[in-house]
Parts: sequence; structure tokens; C-alpha cells
Amino acid sequence: MTPSPSACPFFSRLHHLLGARKEADPASSYVARLHRQGLDKILEKVGEESIETILAAKNGDDRQVVHEMADLWFHTLVLLAHCDIHPDKIMDELIQRHAIANKNGDCVSPTP
Repeated sequence: MTPSPSACPFFSRLHHLLGARKEADPASSYVARLHRQGLDKILEKVGEESIETILAAKNGDDRQVVHEMADLWFHTLVLLAHCDIHPDKIMDELIQRHAIANKNGDCVSPTP
């Protein structure tokens, strides 16, 4: 299945930027350093940000949840770029799951 026209143009632009950073100088780019350190380091960051997001939510700190979720999304986008997976593939999967749930009557369509 080929990716549909980008459901989220910002994620698409960010994906291309994060992928381009694979070739950047690690001395001047945090993302280049992550790419250079490899998959294990990127996964470590995703795990760390996941835990921080969970703790912020458990503490009921909405502002901190937003901050940590942004960090988590950012590092998962670095992971996708590292693995050469376009975020549109994730969007396509979510859209497909939503369509199946709607067909089965499991959810109500969101209003725009």
C-alpha cells in the first residue's frame, strides 16, 4: 500500500528533515548524534520519553503532559526516520483501523 497524500503535512516535512539529519555532523546536530549512535540509543530515548509522559499524566500535570508528549512524538519521528518509515504509513494504518471500527459499529466518526 502506497502512502496516501500526506494526512499531516507538518509530520511529513519533519520526517524529511529528520531523515536528512542522518548525514549531518553529529557535533552540531542532536538528531545526527542519535542517528549515529544507532537504533538502541533512539529506542532508549523513546522509552525514556514514554515513562516521563506516563509520570506527567499520573501526576495530573497537563502542561507537563503536553511537553513530554511533544518529546515522545519527536523521538518516535526520529525512530521512523531512522527506519525509513514515512509517518503517512502510520496515518494510513490509523485511518484503516478507524474505517474498520466504523464498519463494525465500534465507534462514531469524528466531526471535523
